Amino acid sequence: MMSHINPGLTVLDRLPAQLLTAAAADLHQFLPGPTLIHLPGRRPEPLFVSALLHGNEDVGLRAIQRVLTQHDGRELPRALSILIGNVQAARYNLRRLGDQPDFNRVWPPDGASDGQQAAIAEFAVQVIKEMRARAVFASIDLHNNTGHNPYYACVTDLHQSHLHLATLFSRTVVYFRVPTGVQTMAFAPLCPSVTSECGRVGDPGGVARAAGFVDAALHLAALPADPVASGDIHLFHTIATLKVHSRATLSFDGSPANLRFRPDFDWLNFRELTPGAVFACVEPTRGTLRALAAFDDRGRDVTDDYFESGGGELRIRQPVMPSMLTLDERVIRQDCLGYLMSRL
Repeated sequence: MMSHINPGLTVLDRLPAQLLTAAAADLHQFLPGPTLIHLPGRRPEPLFVSALLHGNEDVGLRAIQRVLTQHDGRELPRALSILIGNVQAARYNLRRLGDQPDFNRVWPPDGASDGQQAAIAEFAVQVIKEMRARAVFASIDLHNNTGHNPYYACVTDLHQSHLHLATLFSRTVVYFRVPTGVQTMAFAPLCPSVTSECGRVGDPGGVARAAGFVDAALHLAALPADPVASGDIHLFHTIATLKVHSRATLSFDGSPANLRFRPDFDWLNFRELTPGAVFACVEPTRGTLRALAAFDDRGRDVTDDYFESGGGELRIRQPVMPSMLTLDERVIRQDCLGYLMSRL
């Protein structure tokens, strides 16, 4: 097996045999860190698939294992390049380790500023260089999420080729520009690029859906240039990111906290919320601390555009649809509470 190691990245030209059956928690035993694996196929321009950018989201690994097992002993219809991401965090079933950056926030954005350059990971730079040199055909980033959500695709570019790729996975598609530094956004200038949100960890339906998507993309000769038919897509735009203040307390079981959410809070995902709908119960905070804030794509505080408070309740001010709302406090603290969307 030929390999070379760039700073932070191992590159292989053959699949390690253990990868076909290994659990995510065991990858560290034979992979030293982020690993890019190039496999040949009939069409030389590779499909790129990334898995485990978040170490506790194993749907990508399991989907790749299923696809490769189905093709065992047969030539792949297209070359396939697989990135296995945060194997160190996967060992402990964590999104990321405490001293690590988020592996899906460290990718080189187009025209990165000096301030952004400090957050870019060397392994991500090397992956981009490798895949640009190989004329990458399309990119799929596979993720689980922690709240109740449908299976849906995300794009950062509204070109028809990106939308056609997305609808191979789901009719529900979300267009976003924040957060930056994500793999899908970094690959968008190179090829059609999609993030697939495949439900909760352990959902067999999500694994089957992801594997079917990867297999379908491997069999594509090209992506259509014609517009996606309106009946084939439900397109949404992320308009705000919801952040909980680091000093604010929160609960989902009715216990006292600055923010009290209902126990089934994540069932609000992908549901239209109308003005006046209760989003949370609030308790007074010290000083001017704002327990929950909403920020738009430019990082501006737009909380007052979407929420109003009174009588101990935080209510919706205008029609919105949440996504990726979660009950997982670790995820909320490390990333965000969720997002607000509008229909496109």
